[in-house]
Amino acid sequence: MDSSDSFELYDLRVDVVCPPGERIMCGAKEGDYFTLEGEMLHLPPGQGFSIYSLGALLPLLAAKQRITHKNDWMSTDAIVACPDPCCKSQFKITRTGIRMFRHAETTAVPL
Repeated sequence: MDSSDSFELYDLRVDVVCPPGERIMCGAKEGDYFTLEGEMLHLPPGQGFSIYSLGALLPLLAAKQRITHKNDWMSTDAIVACPDPCCKSQFKITRTGIRMFRHAETTAVPL
C-alpha cells in the first residue's frame, strides 16, 4: 500500500491523581488508569472508570492524540479536573508513543 495515505496519532495513558486524604466522589483510586491506542480504550482487568469522568475526558483525548505545535496548550497541559465539583481527583494525560495509521484502513471515504 502507498504510504502517502498514512498519518500518526499518539498513544495515550490517562492516570488518576488523587490528593492524599481527600474524599474522592467519582469512584477513582490513586493508580487507576486507562490507555488509548488509536480508537481503542483499554482498562486493566477488574478496574472500572466513571462514565462521567470519561465523558469529561473524551473531547480532549482525540485532540491530545494529534501532533500539535510545541507551544500549543494541547502539547503542554496534561491535567484535567474531575467533572464533579466536590471531587478533588484529577486525570493526567500522557502521550506514550506514536502509532501510524493508513487512511484507507480507517475509513471508506477515499482521499
